[in-house]
Amino acid sequence: MALDLAREDRYAVTVADICEGVLAELRSKGSRLEVIREDLSDPSRVTRLCTDYDLVLSAVPGFMGYATLKAAIAAGRNVVDISFFAEDPFGLDDAAKQAGVTAVVDCGVAPGLSNLLIGRVTERLDRVDDLLIHVGGLPEVRQWPYEYRAVFSPIDVIAEYTRPARYVENGAMVTRPALSDPELIDFPGIGTLEAFNTDGLRSLAATIDCPNMKEKTLRYPGHIEKMAVLRETGFFGEEEIPVNGGRVRPIDLTAALLFPKWKMGPEDADITVLRVEVAGMRGGREVRHVFRMVDCFDRATGTTSMARTTGYTATAAVRMLSEGFYSRPGVAPPEFIGRHEEPFEYMVRCLRERRVECEEEVSGGTPILV
Repeated sequence: MALDLAREDRYAVTVADICEGVLAELRSKGSRLEVIREDLSDPSRVTRLCTDYDLVLSAVPGFMGYATLKAAIAAGRNVVDISFFAEDPFGLDDAAKQAGVTAVVDCGVAPGLSNLLIGRVTERLDRVDDLLIHVGGLPEVRQWPYEYRAVFSPIDVIAEYTRPARYVENGAMVTRPALSDPELIDFPGIGTLEAFNTDGLRSLAATIDCPNMKEKTLRYPGHIEKMAVLRETGFFGEEEIPVNGGRVRPIDLTAALLFPKWKMGPEDADITVLRVEVAGMRGGREVRHVFRMVDCFDRATGTTSMARTTGYTATAAVRMLSEGFYSRPGVAPPEFIGRHEEPFEYMVRCLRERRVECEEEVSGGTPILV
């Protein structure tokens, strides 16, 4: 994201991180980037830091996300957030409005690009009946034992296997365990993948009037059972347990063992699969929009697909805010932006320029991607 924005002279980009290794790598890649070593776990330091800049992009791990967003709002700065924290972002809506801040939250691939598309479609429909999202980041090559690579914060990956999944069924909110309701789905060019419930609807459950909404995560077949065994055995537990006279959090041990096996190596490549389906009525006719995306690792630049699809959605939102295409104060998930044609088309154009594109199939209506 920083490198993408720094390619344009109109942006002076500074990256703040606690890890000197990350900052050193960025220095080697972007001569126009400034870097600051900073502990972002202290919200007061975040607020002080943000006051020196015009706009903030928060990409901290999920467990830090809400406090970081709150600190950026306190600084009175517009912010784009991809931390995907567990808390309700609308808890900061009043604070953002009072500060005159636009806070675009959950602005990745899904949630993010998926919400943007859903916002545009649902704005056109008289009634929304069904909404279904399938999304997954996968290694291009399947390797035993996990056939998986963590292409974003690994601790947030584990949260997908433990955080209860909320979805809407027949107009009622339903909560099911993560990894529940497995199903096999065929994706052209990819093959058969397994899908399971995750807590990915997020803001859509509150902002879209639809009786049936669900988000499911995709992995290669067999992954669900492996993660379920670890979870049910207690390896993802966050409470300390006694071990050989000491005390250990199981999740810390699990992370120390899993993350090296999940880490992307220099020869590894990934793919991102997204399918969004929205069905409803317009003018007395049934309408169905299906969006499909299979995005691949960019070998020319060494950029992972997950970084491209997530990061470029976020930088499109940064550009959109800086250009004044959307300025409504308050917390704004991407579906809010999708309700307005001009900022929607601007973000889609930014993504296309970076070769992040969806195919659209429509029955009974007109395409939104032209």
